[in-house]
Amino acid sequence: MCFDTDARPPLPPIHGGAVDARDLTLTSRDGTAFAAFAARAEQPSGAGIVIIPDVRGLHPYYEELVLRFPEAGVDAVALDLYARTAGGEKRGAGFEYEPHVTQLQPDAVNDDVAAAAAFLRTPEGGEPARLYTLGFCLGGRVSLLQAAAGLSLDGVIGFYPWPTGPHRSGLPAPADEAPRFGCRVLNLYGGADQGIPAEAREEFDRALDAAGVEHRSVVYDGAPHSFFDRKAHDFADASADAWRRMLDFMGIGS
Repeated sequence: MCFDTDARPPLPPIHGGAVDARDLTLTSRDGTAFAAFAARAEQPSGAGIVIIPDVRGLHPYYEELVLRFPEAGVDAVALDLYARTAGGEKRGAGFEYEPHVTQLQPDAVNDDVAAAAAFLRTPEGGEPARLYTLGFCLGGRVSLLQAAAGLSLDGVIGFYPWPTGPHRSGLPAPADEAPRFGCRVLNLYGGADQGIPAEAREEFDRALDAAGVEHRSVVYDGAPHSFFDRKAHDFADASADAWRRMLDFMGIGS
């Protein structure tokens, strides 16, 4: 699991508010209906973001994060990835996610993200001029892979993603897919993350360099996996800097 159950995202630099926040049901290319949550920016910046959760799926952490991005001018939608094996409805805190992680289908995952991106590109979603994906842990791996998914993205962001080697979900390694990437990459890591060693981060950077992909990897010394948490007071500075870097990556000044 990425975050504690009571974790909540840190606050961004606030320039406005969220409007039209709501639960959604979106439909993937194969007809699968899946749960999502979206909100539009009261003062839009021209940026939109698809948020891909960690292994828990559409947890309240990500619904709140959807509300935080519009405060910085970014239209946002978060989606659940388990509709094919766990149903399309929202689930409670006791959801046993592990059996569903191992049944993920890479093509279906990409189709679900594509459906969320397509929603943002409608008037209902805000029609942002620039579109990005953001993911955490497992979702970070998914987000990075969207750079090769043909979605005409302006960039992808990964918080503590596993960028190399096999994964129990069957999703390919972003480092292996780097030659197919079609947009910029921002990686945000905790330096004390026991699951993602420096060697893995460096291998991914080398793969991006070799592929000629514009990228930036930021490592917060001493920060653990899942440091981007409002109650993690010891890492508040890292969280504030991560917000700044994400917004700058999306072309939003402070």
